[in-house]
Amino acid sequence: MKAPKEPILIVEDDQDLSELIKIQLSDLNFSIEQSFNGTEALEKAQANSYSLVILDVMLPGTNGFDICKAIRENDSKTPILMLTAKAEEIDKIMGLEFGADDYLTKPFSIRELTARVKALLRRSSVTEQAENPVQEHIEFGELSIYPNKRVIELGSDTLELTSKEFDLLLLFANNPGRAYSRQQLLDVVWGYQYNGYSHTVNSHINRLRSKIEKDPANPTFIKTVWGVGYRFTELHEI
Repeated sequence: MKAPKEPILIVEDDQDLSELIKIQLSDLNFSIEQSFNGTEALEKAQANSYSLVILDVMLPGTNGFDICKAIRENDSKTPILMLTAKAEEIDKIMGLEFGADDYLTKPFSIRELTARVKALLRRSSVTEQAENPVQEHIEFGELSIYPNKRVIELGSDTLELTSKEFDLLLLFANNPGRAYSRQQLLDVVWGYQYNGYSHTVNSHINRLRSKIEKDPANPTFIKTVWGVGYRFTELHEI
């Protein structure tokens, strides 16, 4: 694949591992920047543009979870691949909930890391291309979606959605009536293949409903499809 113009930022305090990753990715013609301290890495991520961030969790200074969360407050697009020595499910869930796109547990093979980096960059490129011809305005009753601005309005109110909540809503609104399983939503919105974490989808749907539905217990927009998952309402149902 063609290397992106922006560099990849490697945030890893283990300098040997950081150098190994740098060598492998440099061999593939990726431009690389490194940071060995969390606080410095956050400053870099907020001041510069990167094609991808490889982010360790346990770091001196600011930890990887806080860095991920801070990046996502203003940047929903840069792919983030988290690295950690922690294998507990809760750590993976925290990283993904904070906006990471993928998660790799140490020790890992450098070939697997390289494959995941390529997959994330491919997905980012496809998403960027898909967003170019996107509709300026999608309207379902009182719900208005402005994809380019990433703004949601309900009546006269502007809603505050997280990055994943917005991505979920936009996917649904672009495909009214289509039923998605939880795994399909994970694959498309979160971008990783895993049989667990269905509760991640459920929790995001519940939070999204609490923001866009007048009565979340009897939703107008996001319908439950029993035995399958969820679908977005069609215009004639409103």
